[in-house]
Amino acid sequence: MPQGTSTPWSYILIRLLFKFVLKIFYGTIVVENAELIPKSGEPCIVCANHSNSLTDALVLVTAIPSRTRNMLRLTAKSTQFGRRTFTSWLIESAGTVPIKRRKDFSDEDVDNTEVMGELMKALELGDAICLFPEGMSRYHPTIAPLKTGVARIVSDVLTRNRDKADFSISVLTCSITYMHRQHFRSDVLVTFHRPMRFTPKDNPELVAPVDFNRIREVTSRMQELISSGTIDAPSWDLVRSAKLASRMYAPLGTRMSLGDHVRLTRTFAEALKAPEETHEHDTATGTGACGEKDIEIQSLRRDLKVGSNYQDRLVRLGIKDDRIRRPLTRRTILLRMCIRLSWSLVLFIISIPGLILWTPVFLTTFYAVHNFKKSGPIWDTWDEIAQYKLVYGLFSGGFVWLTSILLTLPVASFTALVVPLLMWMTLRWLEDAIAAFRAFTALTRLLRAGEAATREMRDVREDLYTRVKDLAIGTLGLSEDPEKHFLERGGREKGRVRGRLESGAKYFSVRRRRKRDWNETLRLYDKVDYPEEGL
Repeated sequence: MPQGTSTPWSYILIRLLFKFVLKIFYGTIVVENAELIPKSGEPCIVCANHSNSLTDALVLVTAIPSRTRNMLRLTAKSTQFGRRTFTSWLIESAGTVPIKRRKDFSDEDVDNTEVMGELMKALELGDAICLFPEGMSRYHPTIAPLKTGVARIVSDVLTRNRDKADFSISVLTCSITYMHRQHFRSDVLVTFHRPMRFTPKDNPELVAPVDFNRIREVTSRMQELISSGTIDAPSWDLVRSAKLASRMYAPLGTRMSLGDHVRLTRTFAEALKAPEETHEHDTATGTGACGEKDIEIQSLRRDLKVGSNYQDRLVRLGIKDDRIRRPLTRRTILLRMCIRLSWSLVLFIISIPGLILWTPVFLTTFYAVHNFKKSGPIWDTWDEIAQYKLVYGLFSGGFVWLTSILLTLPVASFTALVVPLLMWMTLRWLEDAIAAFRAFTALTRLLRAGEAATREMRDVREDLYTRVKDLAIGTLGLSEDPEKHFLERGGREKGRVRGRLESGAKYFSVRRRRKRDWNETLRLYDKVDYPEEGL
């Protein structure tokens, strides 16, 4: 049985390096179903949605345990190769295979025959290769229709090994969900699905000669699996509405894992978009009419979206739905404002020494990303922002570390350990400080809004909440008690705490900050908006 290509030292270095960098940039990277990944020596094609450029590949490389696979052979657009940049060296050193895209060679013939031959040889050696069947990375709320290249490679490899009774090749689909793909200390969910296994014996329909409809069937199944594990919506408006609905159904304080949060939001997104798709189909075919339930869901979607009376006011006030759900007296608001501001100041003060070290990193990445954004439209640049932040953050952070060592040569061995530790703990304190200050500003806005305005919003919310709960329980079959349901499914994954003793032990956890909301990032405000539709 083949054992797969031995892992090159450069790949090991890159995997370790970017596992470290990704853990700093993203607050939590949750990997689900890693046990489903085929072992080294089993030919495997890893396929995922592609919304974050090179970062997607790095996330997959670090998410697949080294004890399970020797390496993951990557592919990248050919224009990334042969350039005198760190990114180019990084891609080439990891054994990445260049793929030519038609859009990059408009005046030339594009021939990837040789490249496909290399990929098939790698599979026959027992390697795992990574392909993004959307064909290109893009900043968009929905997954693009998958290209048939993966299914055709499976067919070609099966055909080449039609006489080997024990030959098997797997397609491992994966869904990658970034809560906010380009924002510092956001969260990432990586969900592997059960592999699709193919053999010449069990799948003779994929052995040449092949009916192309069979290729399309495999591709459609891949699309269903990838879409099932992430939020796949036709518009950013629908994503916003689905997130608000999920927060209403499972409000702040519900202990739920990131995977459950994503799947809940996806469930609402699918429910809210269904009547519109039905209406579009009926209009195109001239058949039928929307039922009463569809009309109710369409009405709920309109009332949930930004621009509606409720969510638009939440955005303008800069507060969360939970602030309206749980009314506070004026005295309680003032008391909490004092506590949040005091705690925020304490944490900012103890963070100052470390912030001096972080300042060059923040300035460098801000300058690089600011210039990069001006190089093109949102849809063609925003999917590479995280990549730029990772690379420039790595260089600037390494520069800070080396400079600290050179400036303290007599105690360099001490500095080499203390500086990274101080920077890490500063990041933890800074996260808590910003969260506390964000809570202070939200309470300030709530106080300024006045009791009459909040009472009016609460009345609107009560109506929306009743309709969301009817949809969740009556139509979608969700639990009547989300807190109990998600807690039984493993709600501690968020890092939340249960009692005073555990609270004291975990509050300054070295691993990660105790988030109250998976939507949080390291910003002075909650990120709730997306690019305008059509950009």
